[in-house]
Amino acid sequence: MAYNAQDLILAPYGRRWRMMRKICSSHLFSNKALNEFQDVRHGEVVRLVRDFAGRKAVVNVGEMVSICAVNALSLVLVGRRISAGDEEALQFKEMAIELTRLAGQPNIGDFLPWIDWLDLQGLTKKIKKSYGRFADFIEKIIVEHHRMNGDDQFKGRNHINDFLTKLIETKESAEGEEDKLTNINIKALLQDMFIAGTDTVSVAIEWILTELIRHPKLLARAQQEIDSIVGYNRLISESDLSKFSFLHCIVKESFRLHPPAPLSVPRMAIEDCVVDGFLIPKGATVLVNVWAIGRDPVSWPDDPSEFKPDRFGPSAPHENVDVKGKDFEFIPFGAGRRICAGMNLGLRMVHLVTATLVHSFDWTLADGDMVDMEESTGITMRKRRPLMAKAILRLAPEVYI
Repeated sequence: MAYNAQDLILAPYGRRWRMMRKICSSHLFSNKALNEFQDVRHGEVVRLVRDFAGRKAVVNVGEMVSICAVNALSLVLVGRRISAGDEEALQFKEMAIELTRLAGQPNIGDFLPWIDWLDLQGLTKKIKKSYGRFADFIEKIIVEHHRMNGDDQFKGRNHINDFLTKLIETKESAEGEEDKLTNINIKALLQDMFIAGTDTVSVAIEWILTELIRHPKLLARAQQEIDSIVGYNRLISESDLSKFSFLHCIVKESFRLHPPAPLSVPRMAIEDCVVDGFLIPKGATVLVNVWAIGRDPVSWPDDPSEFKPDRFGPSAPHENVDVKGKDFEFIPFGAGRRICAGMNLGLRMVHLVTATLVHSFDWTLADGDMVDMEESTGITMRKRRPLMAKAILRLAPEVYI
């Protein structure tokens, strides 16, 4: 799935990993880069609001949010939306879901390595087939990018600042082989960004909205906070987000209960160590159970399985706990030097989309439906059954035009 660990997420720590991390940080995740593409995110969120406003019935909320996330990131990564319509974006979502589902399934060969070659579950075969589809998708995007940049018809259409252009420029300008990106590195980095940057965002937002529909008083409280700052005659902008203190508590609480990645990315122990009496030998693969940490009654004694955003509120015991890896009872993005590189972009997108959907609409389920909280298995912890809800307009009519 990672071009034999030639990507950012699974590559071993070293000079090439540091180079890829620096490139991603500079061109995608720095404050300068985030601010540069602020209008892109806003534009896609406006499209999402109009799309919801045009639907008169119950819709698949996660699916629509995913299209928004895919296209917002695609504009930043390769200078264009995935497609003029939404069909290709939905195909992308299906491929990402399949990959993360298969990769998260228990594999007998992981526990009994001497029979791994038999592929008794057919899992390796399925993953290779799914990965091949995704690799073809990435290759198609790169070919299209080269064509558009070399075609006079498309010149001047703002491709110069996209991430793929920067990667190609970095590759061509490098002097030594050790500092030179390969074509495989470029494909692997795009795969990382597309999967990690879209799937986790849409899953996080779907869980947040599910909890708010399940707790209507909390939804009304969040709406009241936003209304008092933004009013009813415009949509939210990113400059508003820092003012929504209760919304921040809601997002944190959802990350605690429903981390999009319930298990950390696999890591390798660089030396023998003992944790709580257990020996972890050098070279062992280590997975951190982020889901269990967020529900540990020792760290979260106040009903750890209940959705209570106020546990992060003013004067609460966890008021100053944040997601940035310094508080080990709460690590939805990991910690240390391998903390999620896209954390700041992901947080901006989650807060912007969530705040906008909470502000713009009231939410109801279909008649007779109950809020379903079952979780699926996989690298990404999505809802087993998608959130099907109806968006009811609550702002001035001209806002939705």
